[in-house]
Amino acid sequence: MHMNSIHDLSRAKKRAIFLAVDSVLVPLALYCAFAFRYGTGTPWMPIADSWVLFPVISMWGVGIIWALRLHRIKLKAFDTHSMSNIGVASLLIAFSAVMLSYWLKLLAPRSVPLLLGLFFCIFAVAARVVGLNLLRWLSERGGNRKPVAIYGAGAAGIQLAAALRQASEARPVFFIDDNPNLHGLMVAGLPVHDPAKLGKLVKARNIEQILLAVPSMAKKRRDELISKLSVHEVEVQVLPSYVDLMSGKGLANSLRTVAPDQLLGRDKVDLDTPEIAKTYAGRVVMVTGAGGSIGSELCRQLLNCNPARIVLFEQGEFQLYSIDQELQPEAKATGIPIVSRLGSVTNKARVAGVIAEERVEIVLHAAAYKHVPLVEENELEGARNNVLGTQVVAEAAAEAKLERFILVSTDKAVRPTNIMGATKRMAELVVQDVQTRNSSTKFAMVRFGNVLGSSGSVLPLFQKQIARGGPVTVTHKDVTRFFMTIPEAARLVLLAGAYAKGSDVFVLDMGEPQKIIDIARRMITLSGRKVKDPTTGEGDIEIKVTGLRPGEKLYEELLIDDDSLLPTPHAKILRAQEGMLSQIEVAAMVRELNGSISAADSARLRKLIAARVEGYHLQESDSQAG
Repeated sequence: MHMNSIHDLSRAKKRAIFLAVDSVLVPLALYCAFAFRYGTGTPWMPIADSWVLFPVISMWGVGIIWALRLHRIKLKAFDTHSMSNIGVASLLIAFSAVMLSYWLKLLAPRSVPLLLGLFFCIFAVAARVVGLNLLRWLSERGGNRKPVAIYGAGAAGIQLAAALRQASEARPVFFIDDNPNLHGLMVAGLPVHDPAKLGKLVKARNIEQILLAVPSMAKKRRDELISKLSVHEVEVQVLPSYVDLMSGKGLANSLRTVAPDQLLGRDKVDLDTPEIAKTYAGRVVMVTGAGGSIGSELCRQLLNCNPARIVLFEQGEFQLYSIDQELQPEAKATGIPIVSRLGSVTNKARVAGVIAEERVEIVLHAAAYKHVPLVEENELEGARNNVLGTQVVAEAAAEAKLERFILVSTDKAVRPTNIMGATKRMAELVVQDVQTRNSSTKFAMVRFGNVLGSSGSVLPLFQKQIARGGPVTVTHKDVTRFFMTIPEAARLVLLAGAYAKGSDVFVLDMGEPQKIIDIARRMITLSGRKVKDPTTGEGDIEIKVTGLRPGEKLYEELLIDDDSLLPTPHAKILRAQEGMLSQIEVAAMVRELNGSISAADSARLRKLIAARVEGYHLQESDSQAG
């Protein structure tokens, strides 16, 4: 039998096995009670006088076991609480036997029911201890788990060993400890060895990693020990980072996950309104960029709106596969069909074909290249995807006379200093233009700041840096940003769809912008570490200023014209009426954009952006190149 075959059993089958074992233990304990009372292994005569007690107490015992949920006790969670439940069950079984003997007027001595309870308790506990040790033995013998040694047989080491036994990546083999009093002893089921024997043990047991589980050790001493252990040509890991990587099962000194809500610096905005459900209920909704951070969250929240169908449109195969696999179980449970379609938003025939084939009624356009440095280095592809892709989807929506089209935009579109923001502003201008030529479809745009937890945002970046022990990098000590969570961003997009009247730009009242360096400090603190003081060197994690990246602004804005704000039914949602270009100007812009891309001329593209996008200025190098 293999470990995997046991784990593959359903929960119901495991509980049935436990119930069967406990059910057999009741008559076995009763037999042993008679045998012990009469001092013989064959107490047939006394049993014959009280034979009726066996079937009755067996059935009654099964009822007690079921009522006290003994069969639901997990072996890996077997503890004092579980033992107390077994004790209570044993007492109830013993009491029941006494009452049955009295009621049925049996000749069994009064000590037999008491011995029955005692033996059942011993057998039930023993069965679980044996089962637990069997699981551990099978776990250590089977699978491809990495053999590891744990340095430190204290509380942290014991906790680490317990966590690793439940994980599938590693298998603890033995402890190493400096305390000579522990050498040769068994701790948490593992032998404790002298550090002097480590070299031989590593070779003999094929150890691949040594895990340092002494969190109270001073940093200088820990660094010396890591250097010393490294001579054995095995990887050395320190407890916090390793636990976070391998198991993350709540060890006291492991890195704590920081929730995005904790970093907002403001109260979450309540965006749960009945308008959302009404807008999307019974509609076929297509989400472009469905595998991205915002797109995937839109799909999750749409499941709660009872749409007729959700169409996932995504260029990346793996991203589409991932979100499809995630959503399908809930979709089947709710009866909402999920349709996955591969394709690029720049492919007009594919976009129009999917819209027609699936009878789409609402499009949520979240497909975009959004990482500022990458788009800055790949400006032509950024413009192709962000501008021309938006034009393709918007015009396809207009031609099909869809009900609504919502563009996911960004605060970086306001007086942009980078290509990503500029291309998103051009996308807004294109959508505004399409609206002027089509009245059947309501077009709207949603503008928000940085989304915490999305790919490429500061949250996952800082978390990785903190997990590595730092430094946490920020580009400038004065950089500020507006922040919101992924659920807030997705909800805002859905609300925009509900409030859309045509050519709207919606923004969320996100409070005051926050300094990135303050976010870094907060994350370090919330993760259980201290910010390193640059003067004294005291603390755990250093914050390092690296300098502004190409195209990066010190601060972001949500509006081009601060006086253009209009209210909506939601107090925290505002509608902005931004300026727009004429149809002729937009047509000329798109034509010139196509020419720049066809000619692979980045300088020409940047000049076009400078001419058409308010706030964008050519860099000195761009001017010289022209």
